[in-house]
Amino acid sequence: MDKYTVLLADDEEEVIQVIMKKIDWEGLGFSVIGYANNGVKALEMVEEFQPDVVMTDIKMPYMDGMELANRIKSEYPATKILIFTGFDEFEYAKEAVHLEVEEYLLKPVNSVELTDVFSSLKIKLDQEISEKQNAEILQKYYMESLPLLQANFYSTLIDGRIRKDEVDKYISNYQIALEGPYFCCLVIHTSSGQVPENMSPMLLATAVQKQAEEHLGKKWGAKCFTYLGNTVLITQLKSENEVSELTDECDRFCKYARRIIGAVVTVGVGQVCSDMLELSQSYSSAREAVSYRIIYGASRAVNIKEVAPQETGDTEIINDAELANLFKAIRMSSDEEVKKAVNRYLNHVAFPVKSLQQHHVMVMELVSALYRFEANNDMEIEGFSEDMRTLYGRLIDMDPESLRNWLTDICLSFRVNLITARSRSTRSFVQRAEEYVRENYADEELSLDNVCQVLGVSNSYFSSMFKKEKGTSFIGYLTDYRMEQASRLLIETDEKNYVIAKQVGYADPNYFSYVFKRRFGVSPVKYRTEHRESQAEYTESER
Repeated sequence: MDKYTVLLADDEEEVIQVIMKKIDWEGLGFSVIGYANNGVKALEMVEEFQPDVVMTDIKMPYMDGMELANRIKSEYPATKILIFTGFDEFEYAKEAVHLEVEEYLLKPVNSVELTDVFSSLKIKLDQEISEKQNAEILQKYYMESLPLLQANFYSTLIDGRIRKDEVDKYISNYQIALEGPYFCCLVIHTSSGQVPENMSPMLLATAVQKQAEEHLGKKWGAKCFTYLGNTVLITQLKSENEVSELTDECDRFCKYARRIIGAVVTVGVGQVCSDMLELSQSYSSAREAVSYRIIYGASRAVNIKEVAPQETGDTEIINDAELANLFKAIRMSSDEEVKKAVNRYLNHVAFPVKSLQQHHVMVMELVSALYRFEANNDMEIEGFSEDMRTLYGRLIDMDPESLRNWLTDICLSFRVNLITARSRSTRSFVQRAEEYVRENYADEELSLDNVCQVLGVSNSYFSSMFKKEKGTSFIGYLTDYRMEQASRLLIETDEKNYVIAKQVGYADPNYFSYVFKRRFGVSPVKYRTEHRESQAEYTESER
């Protein structure tokens, strides 16, 4: 990383301009990405840009520097914070902020002091980045990461190769803490196609694993190990509902890994289970979730329950690999790929059979698997509604080409049905979110977290799908809706500004005016005046 990013926050623009000009930012290895004139805007910019350093004043409108510092340290602990303020609040700041604040500076800021602070901060940041990217350290960690016996146990557990009567013995002997009461597998896939210079794919994956342990391991009691080329985490949850919070944290981790070590990471979040012996199913569904990166994109977390709500019941193991590949193609590939998968299956399984009995068994297994797939995905496919025995009797008499055409048509119908179901599911919770906004927009506490909790989905997935469906973020939609209601009330009523602000969900009338002016270009008072003058002129002209 050549330059570190800095965000400045102060409600006095002249102070910011002075600070920006006081030191040679580029020479020190920093770049000022922007500034905010209030705490709310500063937090929004932190969420968007994730700067390395935030330099903030204490006194600011809407959200002061103290609250801003607390929010940043809570949600973005890697971000360094500098606090500068006037003499009357200097000692208060040092006593009141129980955080890892890098430095407290007294206004007016001295250029020499400011240069010294950022020089020291540059050294500290360089050391931290070096530790994360140093190949020798990563190689050592790769060789010594987890005790071999524990890693073997975890691998055996998610692979379904351990008996129930053996679990307690291994947990005791290997000093493993897996108390639950709920468990969830995470599969972390690191792209080998996008690797920073001077780093091998193996070392990059190791760096991701190390960071995953630090960011996710402690809070979720995670057991971290490598399996089949991916990093796997067995996490522990207090309740099934915690999986939404876990998904959001994984999503933030993906973005962090991309920014800090240049890794393109996708995290698959498997289904939640209450029995350790069910972790094999959780692991399988997490691997499937990772595969959805071809649909939803990399550098994000994918929760199998959210992307495939109709498919989570399909947990049984299909013995035939080609049949499994066929169903995978139905879920995630194009029409052409589905046709190829049908041909591979038939060429591999159906047509090489050497006896009539073998053919009958193959058809029976195929029909059974298709019925299970239809049932597990809650589908009703036209032409597939006859009972299993009738369908079986019809298929065993088909010639190879007729069977191929029939299976192709059914598989394509399955694919269309799944696409429709996903789209319907997305539209459904977007519509529910819109309805929730219409009913609760006056609530000052209404937020993205509230809506996601009501809908039972993670913030990251909801935000992505809402923006895809509506073309704007949820917060943007909420703000626009509140502003529409505010403009209507300004025109139709004589209520005071502060009353209307409260009616549309703003406790602070000053912040309401700020948002309104940003939306309409004029203050609420002027908006009302101009509209009424316009109406009066129109009425006069009609006479």
